[in-house]
Amino acid sequence: MFTTNDASLNKDQLKVGLGQLAPVWLDREATTDKVVAMINQAGAEKVDLVAFGEALIPGYPFWVSMTDGARFNAQDQKELHSHYTDQAVQIEAGHLDKVCAAAKANNCAVYVGIIERALNRGGHSLYCTMVYIDKQGEIGSVHRKLMPTYEERLTWAPGDGHGLRVHQLGAFNTGGLNCWENWMPLSRAALYGMGEDLHVAIWPGCHRNTHDLTKFIAKEGRSFSMAVSGLMRKSDFPDNTPHLAAILDGAGEEQMLANGGSCLAGPDGEWLIEPQCDIEGLFTAVIDHGRVREERQNFDVAGHYSRPDVTKLTVDRRRQALIKIID
Repeated sequence: MFTTNDASLNKDQLKVGLGQLAPVWLDREATTDKVVAMINQAGAEKVDLVAFGEALIPGYPFWVSMTDGARFNAQDQKELHSHYTDQAVQIEAGHLDKVCAAAKANNCAVYVGIIERALNRGGHSLYCTMVYIDKQGEIGSVHRKLMPTYEERLTWAPGDGHGLRVHQLGAFNTGGLNCWENWMPLSRAALYGMGEDLHVAIWPGCHRNTHDLTKFIAKEGRSFSMAVSGLMRKSDFPDNTPHLAAILDGAGEEQMLANGGSCLAGPDGEWLIEPQCDIEGLFTAVIDHGRVREERQNFDVAGHYSRPDVTKLTVDRRRQALIKIID
Protein backbone atom coordinates (compact mmCIF):
# COMPACT_ATOMS: atom_id res chain seq x y z
CA MET A 1 0.00 0.00 0.00
CA PHE A 2 1.24 3.48 -0.91
CA THR A 3 0.65 6.10 1.78
CA THR A 4 2.06 9.38 2.99
CA ASN A 5 2.37 11.09 6.34
CA ASP A 6 -0.64 13.34 6.95
CA ALA A 7 0.19 14.44 10.50
CA SER A 8 0.52 18.12 9.64
CA LEU A 9 -2.07 18.89 6.95
CA ASN A 10 -2.66 22.59 6.39
CA LYS A 11 -5.53 24.43 4.70
CA ASP A 12 -3.99 23.90 1.27
CA GLN A 13 -3.66 20.15 1.68
CA LEU A 14 -6.03 17.28 1.00
CA LYS A 15 -5.58 13.57 1.52
CA VAL A 16 -6.90 11.57 -1.41
CA GLY A 17 -7.44 7.85 -1.84
CA LEU A 18 -7.52 5.64 -4.92
CA GLY A 19 -9.88 2.74 -4.18
CA GLN A 20 -8.91 -0.04 -6.58
CA LEU A 21 -11.47 -2.83 -6.26
CA ALA A 22 -12.92 -5.73 -8.20
CA PRO A 23 -16.71 -5.99 -8.09
CA VAL A 24 -18.67 -9.01 -7.00
CA TRP A 25 -19.70 -9.00 -10.62
CA LEU A 26 -23.32 -8.07 -11.33
CA ASP A 27 -24.17 -8.31 -7.63
CA ARG A 28 -25.18 -4.80 -6.56
CA GLU A 29 -25.51 -5.45 -2.84
CA ALA A 30 -22.29 -7.41 -2.42
CA THR A 31 -20.29 -4.89 -4.46
CA THR A 32 -21.80 -1.99 -2.51
CA ASP A 33 -20.65 -3.68 0.70
CA LYS A 34 -17.07 -3.83 -0.67
CA VAL A 35 -17.21 -0.11 -1.51
CA VAL A 36 -18.54 0.75 1.96
CA ALA A 37 -15.77 -1.30 3.61
CA MET A 38 -13.13 0.65 1.69
CA ILE A 39 -14.77 3.99 2.58
CA ASN A 40 -14.53 2.89 6.22
CA GLN A 41 -10.85 2.10 5.68
CA ALA A 42 -10.38 5.51 4.07
CA GLY A 43 -12.06 7.15 7.04
CA ALA A 44 -9.75 5.36 9.45
CA GLU A 45 -6.82 6.76 7.47
CA LYS A 46 -8.28 10.31 7.53
CA VAL A 47 -8.78 10.43 3.75
CA ASP A 48 -10.74 13.47 2.52
CA LEU A 49 -11.73 12.04 -0.88
CA VAL A 50 -11.79 8.45 -2.09
CA ALA A 51 -12.64 7.46 -5.67
CA PHE A 52 -13.62 4.15 -7.24
CA GLY A 53 -13.57 2.81 -10.80
CA GLU A 54 -15.99 3.12 -13.68
CA ALA A 55 -19.17 1.01 -13.60
CA LEU A 56 -17.96 -0.68 -10.40
CA ILE A 57 -21.48 -1.12 -9.00
CA PRO A 58 -22.47 -3.68 -10.22
CA GLY A 59 -19.73 -4.16 -12.86
CA TYR A 60 -18.46 -3.52 -16.37
CA PRO A 61 -20.26 -5.36 -19.26
CA PHE A 62 -17.38 -7.68 -20.14
CA TRP A 63 -19.73 -10.21 -21.74
CA VAL A 64 -20.46 -8.00 -24.77
CA SER A 65 -17.06 -8.55 -26.40
CA MET A 66 -16.86 -12.17 -25.22
CA THR A 67 -20.23 -13.46 -26.48
CA ASP A 68 -20.63 -11.78 -29.87
CA GLY A 69 -22.89 -9.16 -28.33
CA ALA A 70 -23.75 -7.43 -31.62
CA ARG A 71 -26.10 -10.25 -32.70
CA PHE A 72 -29.48 -8.54 -33.06
CA ASN A 73 -32.40 -9.89 -31.04
CA ALA A 74 -30.25 -12.70 -29.58
CA GLN A 75 -31.85 -14.44 -26.61
CA ASP A 76 -28.65 -14.69 -24.56
CA GLN A 77 -28.02 -10.93 -24.95
CA LYS A 78 -31.58 -10.19 -23.86
CA GLU A 79 -31.19 -12.36 -20.77
CA LEU A 80 -27.86 -10.77 -19.85
CA HIS A 81 -29.33 -7.29 -20.31
CA SER A 82 -32.27 -8.22 -18.09
CA HIS A 83 -29.92 -9.45 -15.38
CA TYR A 84 -27.73 -6.33 -15.71
CA THR A 85 -30.76 -4.08 -15.44
CA ASP A 86 -32.01 -5.93 -12.36
CA GLN A 87 -28.65 -5.42 -10.62
CA ALA A 88 -28.14 -1.81 -11.76
CA VAL A 89 -28.37 1.16 -9.40
CA GLN A 90 -31.58 3.11 -9.11
CA ILE A 91 -30.64 6.13 -7.05
CA GLU A 92 -34.26 7.05 -6.34
CA ALA A 93 -34.80 3.60 -4.79
CA GLY A 94 -32.04 4.20 -2.24
CA HIS A 95 -29.45 1.87 -3.72
CA LEU A 96 -26.65 4.30 -2.81
CA ASP A 97 -27.90 5.03 0.72
CA LYS A 98 -25.22 2.82 2.32
CA VAL A 99 -22.50 4.61 0.39
CA CYS A 100 -23.88 8.03 1.36
CA ALA A 101 -24.09 6.99 5.00
CA ALA A 102 -20.50 5.75 4.95
CA ALA A 103 -19.30 9.01 3.40
CA LYS A 104 -21.00 10.99 6.16
CA ALA A 105 -19.84 8.70 8.98
CA ASN A 106 -16.22 8.89 7.79
CA ASN A 107 -16.22 12.60 6.83
CA CYS A 108 -14.96 11.47 3.42
CA ALA A 109 -16.17 12.59 0.00
CA VAL A 110 -16.64 9.87 -2.62
CA TYR A 111 -16.59 9.47 -6.39
CA VAL A 112 -18.05 6.12 -7.46
CA GLY A 113 -18.83 4.61 -10.84
CA ILE A 114 -22.22 2.95 -11.19
CA ILE A 115 -24.54 1.54 -13.81
CA GLU A 116 -27.60 3.73 -13.41
CA ARG A 117 -31.13 2.58 -14.13
CA ALA A 118 -32.51 6.04 -14.72
CA LEU A 119 -36.15 6.55 -13.78
CA ASN A 120 -36.45 9.74 -15.82
CA ARG A 121 -35.61 7.73 -18.95
CA GLY A 122 -38.13 4.94 -18.38
CA GLY A 123 -36.14 2.78 -15.96
CA HIS A 124 -34.86 0.17 -18.41
CA SER A 125 -32.08 1.89 -20.34
CA LEU A 126 -28.72 1.88 -18.59
CA TYR A 127 -26.22 4.70 -18.14
CA CYS A 128 -22.57 4.59 -17.16
CA THR A 129 -22.67 7.15 -14.37
CA MET A 130 -20.14 8.86 -12.10
CA VAL A 131 -21.63 9.98 -8.78
CA TYR A 132 -20.09 12.52 -6.41
CA ILE A 133 -21.07 12.31 -2.73
CA ASP A 134 -19.88 15.03 -0.36
CA LYS A 135 -18.60 14.69 3.22
CA GLN A 136 -22.13 15.21 4.54
CA GLY A 137 -23.33 12.18 2.60
CA GLU A 138 -25.27 14.23 0.05
CA ILE A 139 -25.17 13.45 -3.66
CA GLY A 140 -23.66 16.47 -5.42
CA SER A 141 -23.71 15.35 -9.05
CA VAL A 142 -24.79 12.42 -11.20
CA HIS A 143 -22.83 12.45 -14.47
CA ARG A 144 -24.03 10.11 -17.21
CA LYS A 145 -21.24 9.24 -19.64
CA LEU A 146 -21.68 11.38 -22.73
CA MET A 147 -20.69 8.71 -25.25
CA PRO A 148 -20.18 5.02 -24.47
CA THR A 149 -17.08 3.60 -26.12
CA TYR A 150 -17.24 1.06 -28.93
CA GLU A 151 -18.99 -2.16 -27.76
CA GLU A 152 -20.32 -0.36 -24.67
CA ARG A 153 -22.91 1.22 -26.99
CA LEU A 154 -24.62 -2.17 -27.22
CA THR A 155 -25.59 -1.99 -23.54
CA TRP A 156 -25.25 1.64 -22.34
CA ALA A 157 -27.20 4.67 -23.51
CA PRO A 158 -25.51 8.05 -24.18
CA GLY A 159 -25.82 10.58 -21.35
CA ASP A 160 -26.07 14.35 -21.17
CA GLY A 161 -24.24 17.35 -19.73
CA HIS A 162 -26.19 17.64 -16.48
CA GLY A 163 -23.39 16.15 -14.40
CA LEU A 164 -20.54 18.24 -15.82
CA ARG A 165 -19.83 19.98 -12.53
CA VAL A 166 -17.04 20.68 -10.07
CA HIS A 167 -17.28 20.52 -6.29
CA GLN A 168 -15.35 22.51 -3.71
CA LEU A 169 -13.42 20.32 -1.31
CA GLY A 170 -11.10 22.24 0.96
CA ALA A 171 -8.87 24.41 -1.19
CA PHE A 172 -9.65 22.31 -4.29
CA ASN A 173 -12.34 22.22 -6.96
CA THR A 174 -12.82 18.58 -7.94
CA GLY A 175 -14.34 17.28 -11.16
CA GLY A 176 -14.32 14.06 -13.08
CA LEU A 177 -15.12 12.05 -16.19
CA ASN A 178 -15.77 8.44 -17.13
CA CYS A 179 -13.14 6.45 -19.03
CA TRP A 180 -12.67 7.63 -22.64
CA GLU A 181 -14.54 10.86 -21.91
CA ASN A 182 -11.17 11.88 -20.54
CA TRP A 183 -9.88 11.90 -24.12
CA MET A 184 -12.57 14.41 -25.16
CA PRO A 185 -10.91 17.87 -25.14
CA LEU A 186 -14.15 19.85 -24.87
CA SER A 187 -15.35 17.80 -21.89
CA ARG A 188 -12.05 18.48 -20.15
CA ALA A 189 -12.26 22.16 -21.14
CA ALA A 190 -15.73 22.41 -19.59
CA LEU A 191 -14.35 21.29 -16.22
CA TYR A 192 -11.27 23.50 -16.52
CA GLY A 193 -13.54 26.46 -17.19
CA MET A 194 -15.48 25.69 -14.00
CA GLY A 195 -12.27 25.97 -12.00
CA GLU A 196 -11.25 22.33 -11.71
CA ASP A 197 -7.84 21.78 -10.14
CA LEU A 198 -8.24 18.15 -9.05
CA HIS A 199 -9.32 15.90 -11.90
CA VAL A 200 -10.70 12.41 -11.19
CA ALA A 201 -10.77 9.99 -14.12
CA ILE A 202 -12.47 6.66 -13.47
CA TRP A 203 -11.81 3.53 -15.55
CA PRO A 204 -12.92 -0.12 -15.65
CA GLY A 205 -9.25 -1.03 -15.21
CA CYS A 206 -6.35 -0.99 -17.64
CA HIS A 207 -2.81 0.29 -17.24
CA ARG A 208 -2.58 1.21 -20.94
CA ASN A 209 -5.41 3.74 -20.46
CA THR A 210 -4.11 5.41 -17.31
CA HIS A 211 -0.34 5.51 -17.83
CA ASP A 212 -0.08 8.27 -20.44
CA LEU A 213 -3.34 10.20 -20.18
CA THR A 214 -3.13 10.80 -16.42
CA LYS A 215 0.13 12.71 -16.81
CA PHE A 216 -1.15 14.55 -19.89
CA ILE A 217 -4.28 15.82 -18.10
CA ALA A 218 -2.14 16.96 -15.18
CA LYS A 219 0.14 18.96 -17.49
CA GLU A 220 -2.69 20.33 -19.63
CA GLY A 221 -4.78 21.48 -16.68
CA ARG A 222 -1.84 22.24 -14.38
CA SER A 223 -3.95 20.23 -11.94
CA PHE A 224 -3.63 17.14 -9.81
CA SER A 225 -4.84 14.21 -11.90
CA MET A 226 -6.19 11.00 -10.35
CA ALA A 227 -6.95 7.87 -12.37
CA VAL A 228 -8.91 5.26 -10.45
CA SER A 229 -9.55 1.84 -11.94
CA GLY A 230 -11.35 -1.35 -11.18
CA LEU A 231 -10.03 -4.88 -11.43
CA MET A 232 -11.58 -7.96 -13.01
CA ARG A 233 -10.33 -11.51 -12.70
CA LYS A 234 -11.97 -14.66 -13.98
CA SER A 235 -12.55 -15.61 -10.36
CA ASP A 236 -14.72 -12.49 -9.90
CA PHE A 237 -17.52 -13.95 -12.09
CA PRO A 238 -20.07 -15.48 -9.66
CA ASP A 239 -21.22 -19.02 -10.37
CA ASN A 240 -24.83 -17.83 -10.86
CA THR A 241 -23.92 -15.45 -13.70
CA PRO A 242 -26.20 -16.07 -16.71
CA HIS A 243 -24.35 -17.74 -19.60
CA LEU A 244 -21.19 -17.96 -17.49
CA ALA A 245 -19.66 -20.79 -19.52
CA ALA A 246 -19.92 -18.79 -22.75
CA ILE A 247 -18.43 -15.70 -21.07
CA LEU A 248 -15.48 -17.61 -19.64
CA ASP A 249 -14.92 -19.37 -22.94
CA GLY A 250 -14.87 -16.00 -24.70
CA ALA A 251 -12.33 -14.70 -22.19
CA GLY A 252 -9.82 -17.31 -23.33
CA GLU A 253 -6.80 -18.17 -21.19
CA GLU A 254 -6.38 -14.68 -19.75
CA GLN A 255 -7.03 -14.68 -15.99
CA MET A 256 -6.83 -10.88 -15.47
CA LEU A 257 -9.39 -9.10 -17.66
CA ALA A 258 -8.82 -5.65 -16.12
CA ASN A 259 -5.51 -5.06 -14.36
CA GLY A 260 -6.11 -1.73 -12.62
CA GLY A 261 -3.49 0.93 -13.17
CA SER A 262 -4.76 3.49 -10.64
CA CYS A 263 -2.33 6.38 -10.30
CA LEU A 264 -1.90 10.04 -9.32
CA ALA A 265 0.12 12.79 -11.01
CA GLY A 266 0.94 16.29 -9.81
CA PRO A 267 0.39 19.51 -11.80
CA ASP A 268 3.89 19.19 -13.27
CA GLY A 269 3.01 15.74 -14.61
CA GLU A 270 5.26 13.83 -12.22
CA TRP A 271 4.01 10.72 -10.44
CA LEU A 272 2.88 10.91 -6.83
CA ILE A 273 1.50 7.37 -7.08
CA GLU A 274 2.72 5.29 -10.01
CA PRO A 275 0.21 2.97 -11.72
CA GLN A 276 -0.78 0.15 -9.39
CA CYS A 277 -1.55 -3.09 -11.23
CA ASP A 278 -3.00 -6.52 -10.43
CA ILE A 279 -3.86 -5.78 -6.78
CA GLU A 280 -6.81 -4.49 -4.81
CA GLY A 281 -6.08 -1.75 -2.32
CA LEU A 282 -6.43 1.80 -1.07
CA PHE A 283 -3.56 3.99 -2.25
CA THR A 284 -3.31 7.42 -0.61
CA ALA A 285 -1.34 10.63 -0.90
CA VAL A 286 -1.46 14.18 0.42
CA ILE A 287 -1.78 16.85 -2.26
CA ASP A 288 -1.11 20.57 -1.84
CA HIS A 289 -3.02 23.31 -3.66
CA GLY A 290 0.08 25.49 -3.56
CA ARG A 291 1.53 23.29 -6.30
CA VAL A 292 -1.43 24.15 -8.54
CA ARG A 293 -0.87 27.86 -8.02
CA GLU A 294 2.81 27.48 -8.78
CA GLU A 295 2.25 25.68 -12.09
CA ARG A 296 -0.56 28.03 -13.14
CA GLN A 297 2.00 30.87 -13.10
CA ASN A 298 3.16 29.99 -16.61
CA PHE A 299 0.04 28.29 -17.99
CA ASP A 300 -3.60 28.59 -16.92
CA VAL A 301 -5.78 26.95 -19.57
CA ALA A 302 -9.01 28.70 -18.48
CA GLY A 303 -7.39 31.90 -17.18
CA HIS A 304 -4.63 34.09 -18.54
CA TYR A 305 -3.79 31.62 -21.32
CA SER A 306 -7.36 31.49 -22.68
CA ARG A 307 -8.80 33.72 -25.41
CA PRO A 308 -12.59 33.71 -24.97
CA ASP A 309 -12.85 36.55 -27.48
CA VAL A 310 -11.60 34.07 -30.10
CA THR A 311 -12.72 30.59 -28.95
CA LYS A 312 -15.50 29.86 -26.47
CA LEU A 313 -17.28 26.70 -25.28
CA THR A 314 -21.03 26.37 -24.66
CA VAL A 315 -22.14 23.68 -22.19
CA ASP A 316 -25.78 22.52 -21.97
CA ARG A 317 -26.33 21.11 -18.48
CA ARG A 318 -30.05 20.47 -18.80
CA ARG A 319 -31.07 16.93 -17.87
CA GLN A 320 -32.48 15.37 -21.03
CA ALA A 321 -35.77 13.46 -20.96
CA LEU A 322 -38.40 12.31 -23.42
CA ILE A 323 -41.24 14.32 -21.92
CA LYS A 324 -41.84 17.54 -20.05
CA ILE A 325 -44.95 17.26 -17.89
CA ILE A 326 -46.89 20.41 -17.13
CA ASP A 327 -49.69 19.91 -14.56
